[in-house]
Amino acid sequence: MDESQAGEQQPQRRRVVVTGLGLLCGVGRTAGQVWEGLLAGRSGMAEIKAFDLTGHPVRFAAEVKDFDPLVFIEKKEARKMGRFIHFAIAAAQEAMDHSGLKIDDSNHDRVGVHIGSGIGGFDVIEREHSAMLAGGPRKISPFFIPGSIINLAAGHVSIRFGARGPNEATATACTSSAHSIGDAFRIIQRGDADAMIAGGTEASITPMGVGGFAAMKALSTRNDDPTHACRPFDKDRDGFVVGEGAGILILEELEGAKARGAHILAEVLGYGMSADAYHMTGMAPEGEGCFRAMNAALKVAGLSPDRIDYVNAHATSTPLGDALESKALENVFGEHALDHTLLVSSTKSMTGHLLGGAGGLEAGITIMAMLHQIAPPTMNIEELDPNCRLNYVPNQPQPAKIDYALSNSFGFGGTNGSLIFKRWTE
Repeated sequence: MDESQAGEQQPQRRRVVVTGLGLLCGVGRTAGQVWEGLLAGRSGMAEIKAFDLTGHPVRFAAEVKDFDPLVFIEKKEARKMGRFIHFAIAAAQEAMDHSGLKIDDSNHDRVGVHIGSGIGGFDVIEREHSAMLAGGPRKISPFFIPGSIINLAAGHVSIRFGARGPNEATATACTSSAHSIGDAFRIIQRGDADAMIAGGTEASITPMGVGGFAAMKALSTRNDDPTHACRPFDKDRDGFVVGEGAGILILEELEGAKARGAHILAEVLGYGMSADAYHMTGMAPEGEGCFRAMNAALKVAGLSPDRIDYVNAHATSTPLGDALESKALENVFGEHALDHTLLVSSTKSMTGHLLGGAGGLEAGITIMAMLHQIAPPTMNIEELDPNCRLNYVPNQPQPAKIDYALSNSFGFGGTNGSLIFKRWTE
């Protein structure tokens, strides 16, 4: 290093805040409906209506009810898009309306989009494959590819709002939208954009989607009791429930948000990633990969573990995964967790598992927990797994002082992501 540079300070990273959010899932079609439903302990799970269930061993999921894409999209355009794109546009519209952010000639090059999905347009892929088998290649729609590929959610949102800054999509299984939010956070931090529309979307409640996860023995088989099927941390949990929907946040550089008079919801403080490097679907022993992701996020945030008040857990209701995440939480937070001071809940017990959209939805829920100073519950806990020893906010919401909160997402392939948010105060 040149001596003249030796004493130079690195540029200070810009602060990033959340100014809007849009959520939809089986519990509700807006952020307000979702939050109200979570506090009421309302399950989004029921028998599947989207397709013929003949021969399917798992017959239920957490579908978005009464969703009409034509509220947001012209009919001609909607027919060209997969359902995951419909969800992304709906959530992005709510988030933009909530934030009050306007994109025009003065800022369009400084606003970007980063929306992840684990699978993308499964519904379009299945439909067009059936059309080809029935009538040959000439029956494939010209909109098959743009209606199904993962980055088209971000692409359509960019087009809709005229956002001409960075445009990306992350496909890291069930960590996709947490990574999208974290990467958008970094994009703003380093000055490549001033605002980002970020999150995730998923629509995998299809014959192949549900059938594929059932074939892996990953799903709960409680067909006779869907509303109580997803039971994270309970000793009788038997698998996850597929959910669908989207979660989108509006992230902005702090000074720009303040200058335009934005209502700030939270500050993004930390983002951590890791790889298990262990197994294509199973988590590393002791939840070691999860442990490193959370520690990395704490390091970026500059926080000691005891500063975290609430964790929205990834916990999907699988026998091994929940126990390993709980062990990782013990290892990160120590007595702060073991004495039940730290509140931990899995809202998947109501929303189901949105796969690549989970991190976006749950980041939004985490922010709402800070806004309302209430930890949403983990439903359906009847008897705790003895390997799960923390305060999981069982069956009832818990009012609490929540200044710092963490949201976890972990995916197939051993890909992990943790986000830390701070309650906004001047």
